[in-house]
Amino acid sequence: MSQNVPSFDELMEAARHSAVHLEMRDRYAVGDEADDYDNWLRTGRRDADPSSEYWAPWVDLISRAVARGVVVRRARIVSEPVTDYIRYEHAGTVVNVRAGEQVRWLPRRHAADLMLPGADLWIFDDAQVLFNHFAGNGDWSGTPNELRTDPDLAKQCSDAFEAVWERAVPHDDYEIH
Repeated sequence: MSQNVPSFDELMEAARHSAVHLEMRDRYAVGDEADDYDNWLRTGRRDADPSSEYWAPWVDLISRAVARGVVVRRARIVSEPVTDYIRYEHAGTVVNVRAGEQVRWLPRRHAADLMLPGADLWIFDDAQVLFNHFAGNGDWSGTPNELRTDPDLAKQCSDAFEAVWERAVPHDDYEIH
């Protein structure tokens, strides 16, 4: 495990060919999206403007990565019927896609026989695994994200991601249940 973990932006900026993200929670409660989520709960409207203050930093980061040839993929494993949070995520995914991400959804019942990591993660260039640690309520746990570079672990996590990706439904075809 690395002691000095580069920031997520630094890892994304350093990626040369791939960046994949595996999300396995049915609810997140991270502070930077709290206002947008609360507004969506009240109004049913989601910020889907790629140039908004909320989205622009992400769109810029991902767009730059894709422009230099990095394939960015995100797979989400979700319970059905989905939670309000997953409905919220689904409503905003159009911006992820516009930025250049490929996004797929896998109903949890179709993942039951897959061997999956114990935490959400990003994998950069099939070599660096960044584990994201969340508390039970979905907020950051207070434990720093953990960057691992062990080749065997990176392969295991990449294989798990690919197994999910193979079964998952592309965003445009996934219907919320």
